[in-house]
Amino acid sequence: MTTDWLKDLPEAAKTYLEGRRLDEVECIIGDLPGIARGKAVPATKFARQPYFHLPDSIFFQTITGDWGEAAGEDGFIERDMILRPDMSTATAAPWTGDWTLQVIHDAYDRDGDPIPFSPRNVLKRVVQMYRDKGWEPVVAPEMEFYLVARNTDPAKEIQPMMGRSGRPAAARQAYSMTAVDEFGPVIDDIYDFAEAMGMEIDGITQEGGAGQLEINLRHGDPVKLADEVFYFKRLIREAALRHDCFATFMAKPIADEPGSAMHVHHSVMNRTRKQNLFIGPQGGETDMFYHFIGGLQRHLPAAIAMLAPYVNSYRRYVREQAAPINLSWGRDNRTTGIRVPISSPEARRVENRLAGMDCNPYLGIAASLACGYLGMTQEIRPDKQQRGDAYNGEPDIPQVMGQALDLFDESDDLRHMLGGEFCRVYSIVKRLEYEEYLQVISPWEREHLLLNV
Repeated sequence: MTTDWLKDLPEAAKTYLEGRRLDEVECIIGDLPGIARGKAVPATKFARQPYFHLPDSIFFQTITGDWGEAAGEDGFIERDMILRPDMSTATAAPWTGDWTLQVIHDAYDRDGDPIPFSPRNVLKRVVQMYRDKGWEPVVAPEMEFYLVARNTDPAKEIQPMMGRSGRPAAARQAYSMTAVDEFGPVIDDIYDFAEAMGMEIDGITQEGGAGQLEINLRHGDPVKLADEVFYFKRLIREAALRHDCFATFMAKPIADEPGSAMHVHHSVMNRTRKQNLFIGPQGGETDMFYHFIGGLQRHLPAAIAMLAPYVNSYRRYVREQAAPINLSWGRDNRTTGIRVPISSPEARRVENRLAGMDCNPYLGIAASLACGYLGMTQEIRPDKQQRGDAYNGEPDIPQVMGQALDLFDESDDLRHMLGGEFCRVYSIVKRLEYEEYLQVISPWEREHLLLNV
């Protein structure tokens, strides 16, 4: 790291620090759930260190803090990884009390090879497979989340937050500007934080749930967009805490309300001609367009364990509640799992509506891109287009986490795309989480089984 490294920062970071003294740098990396792990160091120390160390065990930890037996043949020795900063990700942490930057790091072993179970490395692997074919994948994520009342007791149900009017947020007010205004102070901070971080919001809307919002991001490079979703989750949580509420990215936080998705729009460009491969000579739809859809239909069942990574995730797939129940595809049809939005030929894209907002953005996007790639390389034709209500069809995606993990473990195609070592570690950690959940007795069981069976 050179002494004049501040001169090479992205423009937004330089603007944020203009006329100010940088105090601290947060060196961070996303683990399997997408939690930011790392170290905060004084800016002067960061300037002197080209890398820092964290143990590889951060990728073996469950969401509850337990540890999966995923260390491999050498045992649980917590070998140090080398974490090197990607300075293109340097951005403000504007909610802190001093002048702080945060920088995403990439994980390598002592030989300089990427750590295979680091989520950002998994996504980079998939993107490189596209580039090796002369293709450039393009994505645009949509982020849904709830603003809810503070909840410090897990035994209590989650409640909508209190709006500006002094009334709880109301459900079934999709696209209402009045409903958006209820959260005005929180949204103002979200915009301010995003501006300080140099991240562009394409729009904010009220969704169908009580206190549920959606933020759309502009299309672009998959790794860059996954970085932005990773940063946005942190940003939104911090904005909510300033206004005595929580932001939650649970897939299904409130019973009888819609769940929260991370819809991902996909297109694929020719790297040399910069042309959308889904567009034919006369503006029609190409074989690659249909093959991408076919790949999603065939391979997403095995990838659901990455798009819906927790037991709560499967509560989202409910008929008539704004989430798909099957892998049908259709044009301008929001009941299908795979949707082709209305667009000009140049903007033709495929929307995967299965991913929950609880997924790790690197892994969710990697899984979705992997399925599309397999469709394009295996020349998979999709089923007939769904022209009516897809909720009238039968479910054809896993219904529980255990079933999803079985399909994940059986997929040699996904193992090839994502890397065998990643798939091994991911399965071990997720199965431990599932086993932990199965030991919990729910209020429903106590209420209906205690005296009746």
